[in-house]
Amino acid sequence: MKKALIVWGGWDGHEPDKVAARFARMLRQEGLEVEVSSTLDSFADISRLTATDLIVPCWTMGEIKHEYVANVSKAVGNGTGLAGCHGGMCDSFRQDTEWQFITGGQWVSHPGGDGVEYTVNICRGSSPIVEGLDDFTVRTEHYYLHIDPAIEVLATTAFPKVPYRHISNKPCAMPAAWTKYWGLGRVFYTSLGHHDDVFDVPEAGELMRRGMLWASAGREYAASRGLTAERFENTAKMY
Repeated sequence: MKKALIVWGGWDGHEPDKVAARFARMLRQEGLEVEVSSTLDSFADISRLTATDLIVPCWTMGEIKHEYVANVSKAVGNGTGLAGCHGGMCDSFRQDTEWQFITGGQWVSHPGGDGVEYTVNICRGSSPIVEGLDDFTVRTEHYYLHIDPAIEVLATTAFPKVPYRHISNKPCAMPAAWTKYWGLGRVFYTSLGHHDDVFDVPEAGELMRRGMLWASAGREYAASRGLTAERFENTAKMY
């Protein structure tokens, strides 16, 4: 049985306890054994992390010991999946640039605040994760992010939607969901997740469910192709 670790905490405004509970239900319904923790000390034991198939951080802002980030980095590099949403993964640990390197992006602004209605545009053909999903509309915060150019974009949203100083720049398609790789590990992210109820939108919930399952399959995919983490070790030591 696959194992998942969900770690929640940080700013209460993002309802991390509710989001963690929702994701736990999703994963248990898919047959995963799920542990839910409310302490970052869950990242202290590297052997525990490397024995896990999926890590789902639900921790907004806050600070983290860099040794814990190093443990997550090593575990994901060895095949553990990493998946999360706005209020838990890319608006977290803003001072730790390696965390941002692993996850693929960082939230920087939400012009207009909460209650902005916008369309999430699916990038058809980008990944099996979005196969059969249609564009959908949400009413929530509209996020501007700084992103890793190596990500595979699965969905976008149009900027600018709300007038602000950035409107002087050209319009852009801001990534709203992506995947990337970290060593042998798979990483999935969606920028949705200001509040738990955004995942009541069927497409948003399904996107998150599929993304978590995809990330959890990285180790078995690598094993089936004879890929090993040793190929990354020299680079890791240099870094």
